[in-house]
Amino acid sequence: MTKLFSDAKSALEGLLHDGMLIAAGGFGLCGIPSLLIDEVAESGVSGLTIASNNGGLDGEGLGKLLRSRQIRKMIASYVGDNKEFERQYLAGEVEIEFCPQGTLAERMRAGGAGIPGFYTKTGVGTLVAEGKETKHFDGEEYILERGILADLALVKGWKADTAGNVVFRKTARNFNVPAATCGRICVVEVEEVVEPGALAPDGIHLPGVYVHRLIDGGQYEKRIEFRTVRQPAAA
Repeated sequence: MTKLFSDAKSALEGLLHDGMLIAAGGFGLCGIPSLLIDEVAESGVSGLTIASNNGGLDGEGLGKLLRSRQIRKMIASYVGDNKEFERQYLAGEVEIEFCPQGTLAERMRAGGAGIPGFYTKTGVGTLVAEGKETKHFDGEEYILERGILADLALVKGWKADTAGNVVFRKTARNFNVPAATCGRICVVEVEEVVEPGALAPDGIHLPGVYVHRLIDGGQYEKRIEFRTVRQPAAA
């Protein structure tokens, strides 16, 4: 049975439903599964809970799902520079569970490893700890964080073979690996698909055992969130 599908629509067929929990890779616009997000937007599913580092930009990435009001709740590290995300949060139109970045990555990793929860000092004494169980170890206070087990993981890689083994490029790896492992079903889009054996075994970042469906997205327009250039020095 092949893992390679022709496009995002066919790769997500039968997987989407209202009220589901989706774990999405990416950091800002770096390493986001843009084609899969576009298809989620096109499908019209609603009431979604999204676990991702942030909500993209206004109208870009997960920002498209916020703009179309398909997201009910975000589990994220920050609102960032997405003005629509900020507006919806302040207006009480979207629920946000703020989660420190390292804790979010570990919650995804733990869920994928079958670990239901873990203790961490991160967030002790802050709003992050409100309503959470605490425990003392060696005189230090820790809070209990739950692992994340998502209905679906959406991931963006650089290269993959047809068996689903995936390689990420530099910082675009970000949250993609823990997101992939915590999904009951993981769908990956990449820029190039090769035959098994073409990727160096020691260079594979996500083994194919975690990947259920795969698409070749081809060439991507890689957006820069904020382009800052240095002004030329005066002659």
